[in-house]
This record gives sequence, structure tokens and C-alpha cells, in this order.
Amino acid sequence: MKKWRIASLIAVLMLILSGCGKPYLSALDPAGEVAKKQYDLMILSTAIMVLVIIVVVILFVLAILKFRRKKGDNTIPKQIEGNHKLEILWTVIPIVLLIILAVPTIYYTFDFADVSAKDEKDKDGNPTALTVNVRANYYWWEFEYPGEGIMTGQELVVPTDEKVYFNLTASDVKHSFWIPSAGGKLDTNTEGENSFWLEFDDGKSEEAGRIFYGKCAELCGASHALMDFKVKALPRDEFDQWVASMKETKHTEVKLTDATASEGQEIFNKSCIGCHAIDSNDQRPEQARLAPNLSNFADREVVAGYLENNEENVKKWLKDPESVKEGNKMTDTYGELSDSQIDALTKYLETLSQK
Repeated sequence: MKKWRIASLIAVLMLILSGCGKPYLSALDPAGEVAKKQYDLMILSTAIMVLVIIVVVILFVLAILKFRRKKGDNTIPKQIEGNHKLEILWTVIPIVLLIILAVPTIYYTFDFADVSAKDEKDKDGNPTALTVNVRANYYWWEFEYPGEGIMTGQELVVPTDEKVYFNLTASDVKHSFWIPSAGGKLDTNTEGENSFWLEFDDGKSEEAGRIFYGKCAELCGASHALMDFKVKALPRDEFDQWVASMKETKHTEVKLTDATASEGQEIFNKSCIGCHAIDSNDQRPEQARLAPNLSNFADREVVAGYLENNEENVKKWLKDPESVKEGNKMTDTYGELSDSQIDALTKYLETLSQK
């Protein structure tokens, strides 16, 4: 019976731990320089901890075996109080272990916080590094590329094998920006700006299918667990093509020939345009950007941050947003739409593509 219990426990642990190695999500499968260094620190600290445990257990067992009371022996073992050598030994060893752990930790902490290169410019005055302004909201993410003059929401696109710098803020409460495969989290605050950098390894990106999962790592509200985003990591030339296509976005000037999509466009312009932008060159002030930019909505992997982007889920999201993401700010903002209006609106959203 005991064997079956142990086997069941191992099976449950294997099921739980099987989620720890996914290349698109796991901090235990690093996909960039920051994640790799942080992974090395975890291995170092774990190795030191395990070493200490092993040594203590061995000494404990030896002490029990060697100094156990024998039958008829009432003598008191030799006491070691005041033994300067031993006191120095068990004081110095922890200090040495802490130094071994502290030196790389402090070095990497300053290295990860060094964002001075994001302000460097070439001889023509252009930034030499890519910087993305990230703004966290209830419960969506905005990604602005100030150097490229484009903006998107819910899906971050980055080039591989180079440092990408992030400026992090929040519009409502504290959130936390976290891409587990690429590096540790950093808070987004309503006051002040946090900055750091990440790098995405091209080989690891290809292994992950070019898509990484991003999360909010700060308990922020009812739908905190659903405040996800996707990261698309592309080779530099493909990233440049994406930027060029985003710059050409002019959905507001498109006159649709499909009658259903055209009806959806009218509904969108009447009920949705007050919060959503559909061109990537959104010049509105931050306070007016109340919802994600939808310029490349049809190209995105997911809808509402976590559902597969297909017709069924888009309709579900439009019909009853609260059932999909509790506490979101889209609920009750555009009235109740009929099924035919939702069909038309879905058809229109499918036209918002860069391809």
C-alpha cells in the first residue's frame, strides 16, 4: 500500500513539474542573457544550500554514532566550549559561502540595471538600441516604440540577439512585467519609471516557436491571472519588416467592399473608436488611450490576452467581456449588441491586419 502512495505522489509531482520546462514560459529554460545569468545564480545558490545540508547531516550522523551513550558508560564526553579553532572555523565558513554568493549577485544586479546604452545615438542622431515603453493597465498591456513611431497592444515584438531596453509604467495600480523565459520581473508603477533590458536568443526563440509568454507578476485585481501577453521574437531583418508594415498602417482610411465588414466598421466607429485606435501611429495622449491599440488585431496570437484568436473567441469576448475577463474596463461601455452586429464587428476586426 505504501508503494502505491509513493508512486501516486511521484506521479503528481511529475505532472506538476512537467510545466516547469516549457521553452516559451519557463525560467528553468533560459532564452536570453539575463535569464541565463539568473538561472546560473539559482544553480549556485541551490548548490551552496545543498552542500551545507549535506555537510551538516554528515556531521550530525557522525556525532550520533561516535558519541552515543554506551551501556554502563556514565562518563561525560569532552566538551568543546571555548575552542577557538572550531569557533573561528564555523564563523569563517558561512562568511566565505556568503561572499561566493554575494559577489556574482551584486555584479549581475548592477549589470541588469545598467540601461545607459539606451540613450546612445549614432552620428545621425538615431538611437543605437531598441527601446520599448511598456504601460500596464487593468488588464492589458501597451507597447510603444518611440524610436520607430509605432504602438501596439497585448503583443510585444522584439528582435533577437540584441539588447532591448524597456521603460515600465502603470496607469492604475502596481503591476509587474515578467517574461519568465527571458528574465526576472520588474514592477510597473503609477509614479516613476523603472527600466531594464532583456535579450532574446535566436536559437531558443526558434525552439519556442518564436512566441514567449508574458505575465503580470503582481497581484493586481480580479483578473490578475489573465493579464497575459505574447512576445514575438524575430530575427532582425524580419523585425525591420514588421516595423515597416506597422508604419504603413492606415486602417482609418480604408473603405471596405465587403458589406458585413463595412457594417462592422460603422459599429466600430460608433461604439469602439473612443477607446481603441486602429492605426499604429497613435498620437493621442496617454490619458486618452483607454484600451489596446488594435492596428494588427487580426495578426495576434490571442484575444483578451489569453484566448486563441479565432472567430468563436472574438464573438465570445464581444458578447460578454465580463465572462471572459472579470473586472475589465470594456464591460458595459458599448451597450448590448445583437448577434448580427457581433458577426459584423467580428468580420471588421478580421480586416485589421498588417499582412
